[in-house]
Amino acid sequence: MWCLRACVTGLKLTKSTSSVATIKPESILRRLNCCRLLSVDVTRTGSRYMSTEPKRIRTDNMTGKKIGTHNGTFHCDEVLACFFLRQLPEYTDAEIIRTRDPAQLAECDIVVDVGGEFDPKKHRYDHHQRTFADTFHSLCPEKPWVTKLSSAGLVYLHFGRRLLTQLTQLKEDDRQLEVLYDKLYENFVEEVDAVDNGISQCEGEARYTVSTTLSARVGHLNPCWNSKSQDTEEGFRKALKIVGEEFLDRLDFYKSSWLPARVVVEEAVKERHQIDPSGEVLLFSQGGCPWKEHLFALETDLQVETPIKFVLYPDQNGQWRVQCVPAGLNTFQNRLSLPEEWRGVRDEALSELSGIKDCIFVHASGFIGGNKTQEGALEMARRTLQGAAQSPANGSS
Repeated sequence: MWCLRACVTGLKLTKSTSSVATIKPESILRRLNCCRLLSVDVTRTGSRYMSTEPKRIRTDNMTGKKIGTHNGTFHCDEVLACFFLRQLPEYTDAEIIRTRDPAQLAECDIVVDVGGEFDPKKHRYDHHQRTFADTFHSLCPEKPWVTKLSSAGLVYLHFGRRLLTQLTQLKEDDRQLEVLYDKLYENFVEEVDAVDNGISQCEGEARYTVSTTLSARVGHLNPCWNSKSQDTEEGFRKALKIVGEEFLDRLDFYKSSWLPARVVVEEAVKERHQIDPSGEVLLFSQGGCPWKEHLFALETDLQVETPIKFVLYPDQNGQWRVQCVPAGLNTFQNRLSLPEEWRGVRDEALSELSGIKDCIFVHASGFIGGNKTQEGALEMARRTLQGAAQSPANGSS
């Protein structure tokens, strides 16, 4: 009999200065405290060996709860699902039992990625059965995502709000928590769902290979095909640590940086008519705030009828920029560019040409310009709007 032991180190998060409640590192450390593997029977086959018994990953303060998943080669989806569950109070100290034995799985309080059954009432979350085709949208019609769910997505769908409440201290009915819930599925969990279910990102042949995704890095922790030992327990523990650190890091970023930026943009959208009666110009009192993604989402959420065309903000030198709103997140085309005749002109020549004092520049492509004052930058936006109204054909470019 072989007895293997390992310790999963605690996770650290950078302290946030945001006014939004921060994730407490001590709570993460408590959840990811040292794990150790109970004795594992190993059967030797020539020079290679692997376990024939269920594997048990546990913590020192077990509550008697058991999380079941399959043994053998592990994948990112069940590792992430197990990590999610371990963050909940009822599963913080639960054993993770890795087996395909139906009798062993029947004794588990919750089973993920194995067992051929999806039944939330019984806490069974497998997605491999022929009849399974569920997506976030099919189970929650108010959500837009139509990627087939893996065990990670299933657990996140059913426990994600409680998970985020536990990690962020936000209330479950807080609107910010719902925004985070959606963001972390769309920008973290959905990728894991798609990879595990073999769903390509795009149609046709990819131009190059991406080999460093979270799913790929987890996969590389499995034993090589020709390794002497085919035991997967050490790799599974490492995978739990990797996915945990990455998820918490992403959550910390979205909560301490991305979400506060959304608040700033939302306030600017609501106050836009105070800047200009057209409602087509936003003003940020501080530069550097990432605004594009939030603006497009908030225009929909707040039912903005006339699309916003310009954003004003100060640069690092205390001068002002007027930037065009692009037609979309992934295009260089603008909803309305600064006038063609201003492009590439600078300083006094630009002020004389435009009739606006204190001009600094307009980029050759017309997507951004500068002025020494807020009033001057605003006037550049207003003159462009007036010109477009008089000659609609000179709109986006």
